Amino acid sequence: MSQAIVQRPNLTERTTHAGREVMAGRRRGLRAILPFAGPAVIASIAYMDPGNFATNIQAGAQHGYLLLWVVVLANAIAMLFQALSARIGIVTGQSLATLCRLHFPGPLVAAMWIASEIAAMATDLAELVGAAIGLSLLSGMPMLPALLLAFAITWGLLGLQARGFRPLEIAIGAFVGIIGLSYLVELFIAPPDWRAFAFHSVVPELAGASSVTLAVGIVGATVMPHAIYLHSALMPGRMPAMTDAERRTILRFSNREVLVALGIAGLVNMAMLAMAAVMFHQGYPDTADIETAYRTLVPLMGVAAAGAFLASLLASGIASSVVGTLAGQTIMVDFVRFRVPLWVRRVVTMLPALVVVLIGVNATDALVISQVVLSLVLPVPMIALLHLTGRADIMGAFVCGRATRVATWLATVVVLGLNLILLLQTIGVPLSLLIGV
Repeated sequence: MSQAIVQRPNLTERTTHAGREVMAGRRRGLRAILPFAGPAVIASIAYMDPGNFATNIQAGAQHGYLLLWVVVLANAIAMLFQALSARIGIVTGQSLATLCRLHFPGPLVAAMWIASEIAAMATDLAELVGAAIGLSLLSGMPMLPALLLAFAITWGLLGLQARGFRPLEIAIGAFVGIIGLSYLVELFIAPPDWRAFAFHSVVPELAGASSVTLAVGIVGATVMPHAIYLHSALMPGRMPAMTDAERRTILRFSNREVLVALGIAGLVNMAMLAMAAVMFHQGYPDTADIETAYRTLVPLMGVAAAGAFLASLLASGIASSVVGTLAGQTIMVDFVRFRVPLWVRRVVTMLPALVVVLIGVNATDALVISQVVLSLVLPVPMIALLHLTGRADIMGAFVCGRATRVATWLATVVVLGLNLILLLQTIGVPLSLLIGV
């Protein structure tokens, strides 16, 4: 007699089932948290990408602990917008890009799509170049082969999508763990002055034009357009909600995950800046790029510190490149309902990084340019998100309250104002004319 083959549920199916058990009240404690963990972890990689490495290294080398409060402020703003992005996906069952297409005029949607595609390519430029720098420093290979190897690694990781959402969430979570562990090692090898660390984390202070420039760069490069789009797209199909009570449950777990995941990202950024303050501020204040930071760490603190730095950079570049490609897919499919094979999408977004390497542009300069491009595009998802989450016809009972709207508008004004200063500086307007420093 033949026996029927019983197929065990895969990891994604087991996670969804566990989430349904939580919403039915049959799971509590840590077992109730784990099924909902994942989307904010994926989004958090955007806040630990190679662009953050470059900015934090410069800030710590030039000004010590002075700008830690800026990292804290930027991270708080990021938490707010990522929570709103997840909220709109949970409540409406649609991504932010889809809602823009449904509720905004066609010409505006087309312009938003083009701007967002440019942002996706700028994002991938920073992330692939960062991964290539890490591979190049690790192996000694030239930048072009390192870039191609980074492309191959990220392509392999993207294949995890075929197995559902959970395997990719776990893989990205592992990279976050590597980054966090690496900087924990750095803090043990070169512990900061904890009193100064705590003081400058909460007391706003600047020291002339150069510190303002770096403060603008830290905030302007933190809230990432692609992460805002992606987070909303990760929520609807992951743990579908049938009732408002279930939506409230998912929202509660989502908000907690945002606090934890983005909190870890903020601590990593603070550790980056503190490491640079300890290692470079006194004797090497002109350290301004990733390669120099690595080569300076080797003789100062030995192979362990330099190796931890390199491991975190490599994990950051590869994981953020995967996340950037996922965001690019979301932007294309949901804005204009146009789907292309993943390998085509990956090749197209890789082209700017390939051009940068082939023509010999300084890698850190390329990272800075990419952050400027992102600053130009940033208002698009921020303002769209603020508008849509404030509409009762879209959000129903979950429309944002007055306090949330005020906080988000204030955060938007801060970010956009700082980005405007950054962009004006980029085109040559003296900082003294902008802020009177």
